[in-house]
Amino acid sequence: MITAVILMFAVLSFLSVPIAFATGIAVSVALAVFSPFPPLVMFQKMVTGVDNYILVAIPLFVLTGNLMNAGGITDRIFTFVRSCLGHRNGGLAHANVGASLLFAGMSGSAVADAAGMGAIEIKAMKDQGYRKDFAAAVTAASSVVGPIIPPSIPFVIYGAIAEVSVGQLFVAGLVPGLLVAISLSLMIAWMGRGGRFPHEARVPWGGRLRAFGRAALSIATPAIILIGLIGGLFTPTEAGAVAAAYALILSLVVYRTLRVRDLPRVLVDTMITTGIVTFVISNVSAFSWILAISHAGEAFVESVRGLTDNPLLILLIINVCLLVLGALIEAGAVLIIMTPILLPLAVSAGVDPVHFGVIMVLNLMIGVATPPVGMSLFVTAHVARIPLEAMIRAILPFLVPLFAALIVVTNWPQLILFLPRLLFP
Repeated sequence: MITAVILMFAVLSFLSVPIAFATGIAVSVALAVFSPFPPLVMFQKMVTGVDNYILVAIPLFVLTGNLMNAGGITDRIFTFVRSCLGHRNGGLAHANVGASLLFAGMSGSAVADAAGMGAIEIKAMKDQGYRKDFAAAVTAASSVVGPIIPPSIPFVIYGAIAEVSVGQLFVAGLVPGLLVAISLSLMIAWMGRGGRFPHEARVPWGGRLRAFGRAALSIATPAIILIGLIGGLFTPTEAGAVAAAYALILSLVVYRTLRVRDLPRVLVDTMITTGIVTFVISNVSAFSWILAISHAGEAFVESVRGLTDNPLLILLIINVCLLVLGALIEAGAVLIIMTPILLPLAVSAGVDPVHFGVIMVLNLMIGVATPPVGMSLFVTAHVARIPLEAMIRAILPFLVPLFAALIVVTNWPQLILFLPRLLFP
């Protein structure tokens, strides 16, 4: 049955059938032909797969990011970071990374970062003399930070599947997110050595403070979420509601950059994104159930453990597997499909489930910026109006710092788990 599902899924994916439909069709046919269960079980598992209170956070965080984009919050964030870093060699490239780091605390999505911040960042860099393909590559690479820094939609999905505290996952993502941003900035500094990149005039401290004042309420969003989670004021799902309400008040009342007539468009965009995500989750939930009843997960663990018991080699195998899948298949689908398979293997090797969640999400987010089908590559190439081939060539140097950050995150669990254990004793 498992073999039939995998083969049919592979064929349908090769024929460009959407991931959710490919999974649902493959599971339905396998159930009808190879199992004693009626095909109706497929629909029951689709419903129970999304019947999870934690998943309510997904539309709320999507709505928060859409409100921030529609309300012009991204422009305020980039202006502030630009005032602080623009005078350095390659300052706008560094500001691109810094703005993505701050916007990550609001959207929870790599593609939202690439689309929302990308248009502003690429235009500013192009106007200052940067090559468009370089500006687009920095934007795509820095978008990886989006789902690592809290809030994070992939962490919500992983937490629901793995039954791990989403609050701990959010906190565990802080250090890796900073590590990715620092590694990208180091690469930019190395590429711009000798003054190869342009820079702006230094902004006086008064100008920086004014820029900070314009962006301060926006930047406070991730702090509000984390303080509320750590202090026990609200759950991750309630945090999504708080963030969405805060973004609405900020855009509609405080800044007045969002008009009431814009809200239907924002809500429709949110519903479309949520519908896509939850439809994928519901179909893949049926596949996860098949894995459970056939004990395929246990068989996979035993086969890998038969090859090696070395935890580092097991994590290397997992990383290679996730990087390849993340570069070929949509990250959310891979996360939902592979978590029930890989988590038992990681736990059997002594890896903490929270640490493994960070490893999985970072792997898949690197895949979002990796050829051939990384979503951020397509979005950023479209925003920058450059050929995809030029985008792929430009992104290759930035994969080096991303892989370096992944190696550190994988092999240094204390660095990742220090804050969750400190704040969630």
